Formats: sequence, C-alpha cells, structure tokens
Amino acid sequence: MVKLVTVDTEIRVRYKETDRMGIVHHSNYYVWFEVARTEYMRQQGLNYREVEERGILLPLRETYCKYIQGALYDDQLIIHTTMTGFTGARIIMEYEVVRKVDNSLLAKGKTVNAITDSNLKPVNIKKTAPDLYQLFLNCVQGT
Repeated sequence: MVKLVTVDTEIRVRYKETDRMGIVHHSNYYVWFEVARTEYMRQQGLNYREVEERGILLPLRETYCKYIQGALYDDQLIIHTTMTGFTGARIIMEYEVVRKVDNSLLAKGKTVNAITDSNLKPVNIKKTAPDLYQLFLNCVQGT
C-alpha cells in the first residue's frame, strides 16, 4: 500500500473568524485549505510564487467541505493535507481539520486545481515543467 505524503499545518482561530454564535464561519475553512495547500507545496520544496513566475498557474476548479463540528475562538487546529490525485492536468488535495487539544475531527474537505498557463489554458506539465510533474507524481505515489 502506498503511503501518501501528508503535511500538517497549525492555525489558531482568530476572533474575527467567528460568527455571532462564537463558531467559526464556514467560509474560513476554504481560506484555511488555501493556507494548508500552500504549506504542503512549500514542504515539498515548491513555492507558489516561483511556479507562477514560470508561467504556470493552479486555479481552483472545485472545492468541497463537510462540516462535522464547529471550531471556536482560540481553538488550535491542525489541518492534515494530502495530495490524493494527480492526472497531469489537475491536482486533488484532501484536508482534515482537527482540534489539537482533543483530536476531534471538525471538517473534511477537498480541492481540485487545474494546471494552466497564464492565459488559463491547460498545459502539458510533463513537457513544460518536468520537475513539477515529477514532484506531483511523487506526492501521490508516496515516494
């Protein structure tokens, strides 16, 4: 069985992220997924800025979140991020948001990013950026 690469990102819930009930507003999870995705890439030696400077963009195509339990102000959270799919034209990332103190699962999510040029046209990443192709392949193959 292949052991996929997972990266943990820690964040603390800020007051401004909560609603009147003191629970994190649902829209913040998508921001946290972006933070975790960026950190995941950084841990693999990939800087989003450098990728964009090479003319390659990773626009978001799909996003999903299942809310299980509400996070609260000042909760320390861990976002477990795993690249679960790579087709050459898109990458699929999955997320689990857990409360650090009790390891409670708060939410599960998924994003799908296309791989395009600066005009948002699909690119053959294997040809245009073989190093990125290999990096993404390694992530989903667990190497």
